[in-house]
Amino acid sequence: MTDAQAQAQAYAGADAGKVVAITGASSGIGEVTARRLAADGHRVFLGARRTERLDALAGEITAGGGSAAYRRLDVTDAADVNAFVAAARERYGRVDVMVNNAGVMPLSPLDALRVEEWDRTIDVNVRGVLYGIAAALPVMRAQGAGHFVNVASVGAYEVSPTAAVYCASKFAVRAISEGLRQESPDGSIRVTLVSPGVTESELADGIADPAAREAMKAYRAVALPAAAIAYAVSQPAQVDVNEIVVRPAGSAQ
Repeated sequence: MTDAQAQAQAYAGADAGKVVAITGASSGIGEVTARRLAADGHRVFLGARRTERLDALAGEITAGGGSAAYRRLDVTDAADVNAFVAAARERYGRVDVMVNNAGVMPLSPLDALRVEEWDRTIDVNVRGVLYGIAAALPVMRAQGAGHFVNVASVGAYEVSPTAAVYCASKFAVRAISEGLRQESPDGSIRVTLVSPGVTESELADGIADPAAREAMKAYRAVALPAAAIAYAVSQPAQVDVNEIVVRPAGSAQ
């Protein structure tokens, strides 16, 4: 047995107790994923800017018998993301899964010229994912195994009015994820792209454009519970779930 095979076997044996770092963990998909993975026996390390929410979430998880810790995190700061991953590794000894979940969605028509919102979208949705990869990939390479779960959107496959920049950012996450997968031909680094349709979260709360905000109310009339990531994380080491696209039943979104 080669060293790589031995490390992969050890990683497979950790399926019931992986160390999972989650960005954007204070609400929505990140929060629900943290709760679900902790309930499944994984150790979760939570990152977001709202530390009061992280503290409450980690407290609830540990009170319920799970294992959770947290650190304040700004995914637009590469050094901060490095420190986040380093803290997870220091706390638990390794990082098996990196969930790049933090995202923003400040929709508006392009002629509204909300350039600062465009910049913020790129900084969080694209650079945030890249910084997560840059921080965790060397750790996973050293371990001989690891798993990235990058949260995109159905906007990674289609474009709608007011969402051009947001969709562009999610197209980028899709391309980055596929490139990372192809750059690990031995399968030691698994990559999953999760692309939800309308999902229960606070993502739409940051829409400042009045018309886009009203349109989103109708769009989000039917919403998914945010709990899909656990499926990909639960698979054995020899299975790499590459893409998950999930929408509310009966919805065109």
